[in-house]
Amino acid sequence: MPLKAVILIGGPQKGTRFRPLSFEVPKPLFPVAGVPMVQHHIEACAKVPGMKEILLMGFYQPNEALSRFLVSAQQEFKVPIRYLQEYAALGTGGGIYHFRDQILSGGAEAFFVLNADVCSEFPLQEMLEFRQQHGDMHSFVILGTTANRTQALNYGCIVANADTQEVQHYVEKPSTFVSEIINCGIYLFTPAIFQHIGEVFQRNQQELALEESSNGWQRAEVIRLEQDVFTALAGSGKLYVYKTDGFWSQIKSAGSAIYASRLYLNQYSKSHPERLAQNKPGGPVIRGNVYIHPTASIDSTAVLGPNVSIGEGVTVGAGVRVRESIVLHGASLHDHTCVLNTIVGWDSTIGRWARVEGTPSDPNPNDPYAKIDSETLFRDGRLTPSITILGMSLLYGSTLALLTWAASPPPAKPFVFSPQAAVSPFLLRLLFSTPLSFLTRS
Repeated sequence: MPLKAVILIGGPQKGTRFRPLSFEVPKPLFPVAGVPMVQHHIEACAKVPGMKEILLMGFYQPNEALSRFLVSAQQEFKVPIRYLQEYAALGTGGGIYHFRDQILSGGAEAFFVLNADVCSEFPLQEMLEFRQQHGDMHSFVILGTTANRTQALNYGCIVANADTQEVQHYVEKPSTFVSEIINCGIYLFTPAIFQHIGEVFQRNQQELALEESSNGWQRAEVIRLEQDVFTALAGSGKLYVYKTDGFWSQIKSAGSAIYASRLYLNQYSKSHPERLAQNKPGGPVIRGNVYIHPTASIDSTAVLGPNVSIGEGVTVGAGVRVRESIVLHGASLHDHTCVLNTIVGWDSTIGRWARVEGTPSDPNPNDPYAKIDSETLFRDGRLTPSITILGMSLLYGSTLALLTWAASPPPAKPFVFSPQAAVSPFLLRLLFSTPLSFLTRS
């Protein structure tokens, strides 16, 4: 059966909770477990038999990094991959409706839609088999998972028939408890979905015609699958939910990227054991799952892991300890530094004997259905305890200790941390009370 996949990558106005990291690279290209975030999606789609084309859809301006990634991914996974640029943010349904002719070209009988800011095992083949066993060939499938009662309110909630798994009721981010089954942002559609999206578009046009001062065409095209389409399809016998027991998490904030990296590194033991570093004579000490780029230089006395990703061209000195962290391209960790629960930015340097530590933002380990909370960096004017983020080209001085920081230098020159600043009472107040705009680019 001819298939296609659409990956919704958003645009620069989205992903603000991912700052300052999204200042330097489009969020979908941020490395998670050693490869760009969206590459995990592409790899999963490419493995599905009958996959004819993968379309990335968003409103980023085409750029060299994105073009280079698409060429590389197409060569690696042997499937055509294209980027379709929306003229504006059209919503999760408006974008695929706008490009419906591109999606249906080549006679695709079904297509997947995946949000780029989720990590998952991506049970796409299982969703196809589920659809064959439930409903008919024109039915649609949502991937669902179980959340606890409190956190379910932060997601789209699904009430389904216990026997058939038909979706009977759907509410996006309800104010009161509806269901523990939540929407994972991964869907399987047939071309018939465009009839339902088209009905929403027509309704939007009719409503806008009654408003004298409206930007009709653009606003009519802004369509949300979750609120505008799924809510109406629930109870019609055309929408089903496939509940997965595999891992799943959103990647909304920078802190959630470290958790997502852990989930993917755990999966590598089965899917890509060659990507995981091993303890070898003369090599660094590896504890748990660790990814090291082949071009990185790691001293044999360093201790890495668990859940560590070392990027291209990184230098790690003698006696360095890294745990629960992502170290990005070109960074340098000088001798005897300690890096915990931190993202070290591109080309940043951490001096000798320095300690950089964040606060983990993992889900409750005692609750099997707990999800990660995507907290903002600041709440009520104070810093929310979270991981430490060092942006691009930061110079972090020797013998410093830094906790829960988010910093990115101005474009013209690197931002330098000095030893004198470490003992400054002003810096201590700065760490816990300064607005984000002071620490990041405006």
